[in-house]
This record gives sequence, C-alpha cells and structure tokens, in this order.
Amino acid sequence: MNGHKIKTLRISGIPNERQKRFFASRAKYTAYGGARGGGKSWALRRKLVGLCLRYAGIRCLLVRRTYAELKQNHVLPLLAEYEGLLSYRESEKRLSFPNGSGIVLGYCSADRDVLRYQGQEYDIIAIDEATQLTEYQFSVFKACLRGVGAYPRRMYLTCNPGGIGHSWVKRLFVDRVYRDNENPDDYCFIPAKVYDNPVLLSADPDYVRGLESLPKKLREAWLDGRWDVFEGQFFPEFRPELHVCSPHEIPAEIRRFAALDYGFDMLAALLMGADGDGNLYVIREYCRSGLTLREAGEAVAGLCRGFAVDYAVASPDLWNRRQDTGRSGFEIMQAVVGMPPMSAADNRRIPGWRILRQYLSPHGGQWLKISSDCHELIRCLPALLCDGERPEDAAGEPHSVTHAPEALRYGVMSRYGSYRPEDVPDRNFRFPVPSAHRLF
Repeated sequence: MNGHKIKTLRISGIPNERQKRFFASRAKYTAYGGARGGGKSWALRRKLVGLCLRYAGIRCLLVRRTYAELKQNHVLPLLAEYEGLLSYRESEKRLSFPNGSGIVLGYCSADRDVLRYQGQEYDIIAIDEATQLTEYQFSVFKACLRGVGAYPRRMYLTCNPGGIGHSWVKRLFVDRVYRDNENPDDYCFIPAKVYDNPVLLSADPDYVRGLESLPKKLREAWLDGRWDVFEGQFFPEFRPELHVCSPHEIPAEIRRFAALDYGFDMLAALLMGADGDGNLYVIREYCRSGLTLREAGEAVAGLCRGFAVDYAVASPDLWNRRQDTGRSGFEIMQAVVGMPPMSAADNRRIPGWRILRQYLSPHGGQWLKISSDCHELIRCLPALLCDGERPEDAAGEPHSVTHAPEALRYGVMSRYGSYRPEDVPDRNFRFPVPSAHRLF
C-alpha cells in the first residue's frame, strides 16, 4: 500500500474456552487464575499483543515481582513468538510495535519499587502472579490506570492461591466482598485449572502427575485451585463449615467481654462470650481505619452497648504515655462513657497462637464459634501466613489481615486458665495482675 510492503505474521495457538473468556472480558479489572498450568501466561501475552496491534499508540505496563522472572517468563517468549514484529531495548525495558504501541516492563519486589510508578500513566496494566504483590502495591498500580487517549483502561491479573497477596485477590475476585469505594461491576474472575489446558496435558503429562502427587494442601491449591487452603497458611484448621455459625446459634447465657487491637491504620474490636463449659464465641465485630483513640473508644463502647460486658482487653502498648499529651491511650479510651473496664492483654504471640489453634482443632476439647456477621475476622483468619523465620508465629504481612486475628488472640488469652472477671485490675493500674496459665 503506497509502495510499502505489509509484513504478514502468522500467530499460532488456539485458545481454550477459559482463555476465550479472558480475551472477551471487558471488565476494568480481570483476574485469571486458580490452579497452576492453566495457560495464564500465554493468554496474558496474547492479550497484550492483541491490544497493541488493535490500538496504535496504546501504552501497556507488564509487571512481575522481579525483572529476571519477567524476562524469563514473558520477554524471551514474546521475542521468540513475534520475531520481526517486536523490537526490544534492554536499556529502556520496553517492547515496541511499528504502530507506536509499546509494553513497558516493570517489576515490584518491595514497596520501594512500586513508588517508581507513582504519577505514571498507562492504558493497560498487566500483573503476572498478582498474589506476590501486597494490596498497597496493587493500589498504586490502580492509580496509574489513566490517560487522555481514546483507549480502553483495563487491568489484567494472573494469580494462584497463596502468597502475600492471597487475601486481597481472594476478597476482590473470589469472595467478591467490596468496600464503599469499590464497584462490584469492575471486577471479573475467570477460574483456571490445568485440565483446561489440552496443550500442556498433551505435551507434558508428567506435569499433571507431579501436581497430583503433591502433599494435600499444595495439591488442593495448585491442582484444584482452592482459595481456602494453601501452603504457608497459618491456620489450616479454620473451616467455615465448622467454626462459623448463625448469630441465632450463640447462646444467650454467656459471660461477655471485648478484645481489641488498635492502630490508626485499623481498629479491630470483637465482642466475645464464654459459656459455662469454656467454649468461646465471637458475637460481633467492629473494624475500621482512621480512628483517633477517643473515636476508637466510642466505637468499642457502641459495640458493647446493650450487653453486660465484664471487661475489654487490649494491647499493652495502649498503657504507654504519649509524648504529645502525656496521657496514655488507655486513659483516653477508658474515659469514654460506656467503655468496659480495660485490661492489658497477655500479648505473648506464640503461646497465644497455640491456644487459639487448640480452640480451632476439632479434637481440642473446648471450641470457638464465630458469628457469620463477623465478615472481617472470617476473611482474615484463614489469610494469615506463617512467619518465614518462626513457623509457630504468624507473619506480619500482609499487615491488613493481622488486626482482627490479633484481637481474637488477646480475647482467647484473657479466658485461658484461671482468669476471672474480678481479676480485672483497678483502671489506675498500668498492667493487670497476672493470671495463672495451665501450660506456661
């Protein structure tokens, strides 16, 4: 045309039914994942190339945890598959098309990496292995999804169960639990299993046999694509069918108490109860960020209103005096009308987690039941990860899922052994009178 020859490139490969759904999705955020071997990476590359060929000048960003992984899993296959169509500059970390479209290659292994993208604009953002990123990192990339051209603005994610980002991916795309500023219509999840990928099944049958021979938890996550169990999960004992109950199933004749974990990033407060046999119940919850100490105290008082509540346990750091006011958080919160008498929690981590695990065990004797109204605790408890250096402790990341379980640990420790409501110290005391514990 006009003396110029148009090069024809034949693109091989036939998408399976799940990949076709992925290609056809017009949602703002589309996640494709579940089990391993479902052909997610191939589909992601095809989607980006198709968009670049369809829209001249479109700006795409392809992200993975490290650049070495990105190069091995995407850059080299793209150059091999589209030789002559793509040009690649290592110094610019960019794949370019003749029509002016391009795929910028990014990585994000820590929060300091994601800050490099603040203020940048992309029409399409693709995140491979999204569960390896934190929710904060994901939120920064979401803010980059903007521009002035007449292009679609979409984000595509591939994901497998497990990893530091397991909780937010599961919340948004699997459980579909949304916050006030999130539109459910923006999110689409396409599950993938290795059995959906006939090319892999034919070319490498040993891969599937390898997945089938994995230990139970890994097999359920990697082969079956289960999001409620995964390797590294701190509380695999937690099962909604065992530990979650209707609010109407909680007995009326119980001794009630409260437990809270406070930080400006999140107040997690639980109204709990104990029956005469020592079984524990989580009756209600209040979880919200951005509260001052007084506002947090008012929220806990509101949570307890209408009930006879013996005491409230909280992290001992609330008893430290603040340099700006000379008052402790305990003093500020305890001054709120309706706040139950406060006590500093026994915040030993490993003993506390051990006791909580005992309550979750079907053979532990006494048991724990959580009201189905406690959505945040039910979401966060199974999302806790094992600490990489201390397997008996829960990891501090992702931090967003730690608050409600921490409050639960405080509550459980307050009931263990010979603790009695009358053991709550005078509110002028800095720390509570120690309780006797059977095992420690």
